[in-house]
Amino acid sequence: MDTIDTQAAIAIIERENDKQGALISILQQVQEEYGYLPEKILHLIARRTQNPESKVMATASFYSQFRFEPSGRFTIKVCQGTACHISGASKLLDVLEEELGIAEGETTKDRLFTLETVACLGCCSLAPVIMINETAYGRLTTNKVKKIINDFRNGRTG
Repeated sequence: MDTIDTQAAIAIIERENDKQGALISILQQVQEEYGYLPEKILHLIARRTQNPESKVMATASFYSQFRFEPSGRFTIKVCQGTACHISGASKLLDVLEEELGIAEGETTKDRLFTLETVACLGCCSLAPVIMINETAYGRLTTNKVKKIINDFRNGRTG
């Protein structure tokens, strides 16, 4: 049974719908509200904005910022920039995938972690770097990454 409350989405649509380029703004605000774009809400957006569902889905799937599944409490971003790549970011990603039991782009079953790669975090002097939510962790080794994940799992950070 789908228990998603639609009231927040309806308020966003009513507030934004008559503005130029409203669809993207509506999608952004809905994702901010729900943490992702639930299918039920995408259908609602199409109906309320009088857009074909195909246009709403095409718009949402074109932009990488939009998610169709809930993300974890902690989003781990692994930098893939040149400095991080040269410094061993791929080893960090391998360890994270192994420790979390998920692949890049996935969320753990307990919804604690989501694992992503990014082109650059802008922390080149700290390479290799990961960011968990808004905190950067630099000069990492595989052992340091394992400790960080263990700390998050045990509530010692975050």
